[in-house]
Amino acid sequence: MKKIGILNHKISSVISTMGHTDAIAIGDCGLPIPKETERIDLALIKDIPTFMQTLKAVLLELQVEEVEIANETKKVSPQFYEEVKKELGQIKINFITHEELKERLKKCKAVIRTGEQTPYANIILKSGVIF
Repeated sequence: MKKIGILNHKISSVISTMGHTDAIAIGDCGLPIPKETERIDLALIKDIPTFMQTLKAVLLELQVEEVEIANETKKVSPQFYEEVKKELGQIKINFITHEELKERLKKCKAVIRTGEQTPYANIILKSGVIF
C-alpha cells in the first residue's frame, strides 16, 4: 500500500504521466466535463471532498508552472478566489472566460470532479518541470 501522497490511483496515474505544459483540471460538481476528457469523479455528497482539499493534495505531487481560472470567479466567488490565490503562492494565474475554460477542458489529461458547490470553483493546472 502507498504510504504517502495521493491514494486515488487515477489521479496518481495521470500526474505521473504528465509532461511539461500538460494540463489537469479540478472542478466543482456542476462543471460540464467533455466526453473526450477523462473524468475522475470524487464527488460524494455536497462539499465532500471540497475543491480546496483536492487542490492541496494535487499541489503536493504536481509541479505547476501556471494556472487558468475564469474571470467570473473573482467577481462571483471572491472569498473562494482569495483562498485559491493564497494556496497557489507564486504560481502564475491566467484569467480566461468561463466559456474558454470549458473549451480548454478538452485538452486536459483529466478533470477531477469534487463535491464543491461554490460557483466557478474550477481551475486548470499546467504542469511545470522540476529542473
